[in-house]
Amino acid sequence: MTADLFGRAIRDHYLGERNEPLVDRNGSATRVHPIEEFYFGAVTGESDKQQWVDSWLDGPLLDMGAGVGSEALYWQEQYETVAIEISNLLVKTMRDRGVENAVQADMFSLPDSFERNQFASVHAKGTQVELAGSMQGLRRFLGDLAVITKPNATAVIDFHDPEHEDAGELFGYRDDPTRGLAYRLFHCEYEGAVGKTLLFRLFSPARLRDATIGTGWELSDIRRSNNGYHYRAALTRV
Repeated sequence: MTADLFGRAIRDHYLGERNEPLVDRNGSATRVHPIEEFYFGAVTGESDKQQWVDSWLDGPLLDMGAGVGSEALYWQEQYETVAIEISNLLVKTMRDRGVENAVQADMFSLPDSFERNQFASVHAKGTQVELAGSMQGLRRFLGDLAVITKPNATAVIDFHDPEHEDAGELFGYRDDPTRGLAYRLFHCEYEGAVGKTLLFRLFSPARLRDATIGTGWELSDIRRSNNGYHYRAALTRV
């Protein structure tokens, strides 16, 4: 078991020093993690998808799980943006790429790193919020998010919908008997090292709406990707 092999693989890719693939493994099933496609594409405001996201955001903005900072580079030209990652190697890569305010922080311990009412908007791409692990974990996360955001703040967060007919195509997908819930389970391997097993809890839009109750947030809109099972949720602080 090696710490932060995910961050190391992406850092090596950025530096041109990666000689082996980053592999996701679910039992005997594997896939090559598409680092260039997932993290290094340029972000502009031209696509309908990006325009929808932008319509919900304002500064100061917290970009959670920011990867190598592709979105942060775009947003910091418009308003104050703080980009966070739990991986120090990814934070270093963001800074090398020109992200002005890249911070090492845990998205599941936000009040430990930021002030009350600090941000007008928050963003989380890549379904990392599903690492909350449970309905209770999601409620706790949303409650923490309310602490560090201003009144009437907004959030755009990625999720997978387990009720979509094609959700079973997701890598590492596992059914759950509870309606509107499922999970994914897999780990990463790089240069012979094995990362920790990750459990992503999947929430349908209806279960997300249930989770917001009592957290200070409400579900305002969703936007589905072409595959249907991936969606972005726009939340408003109430």
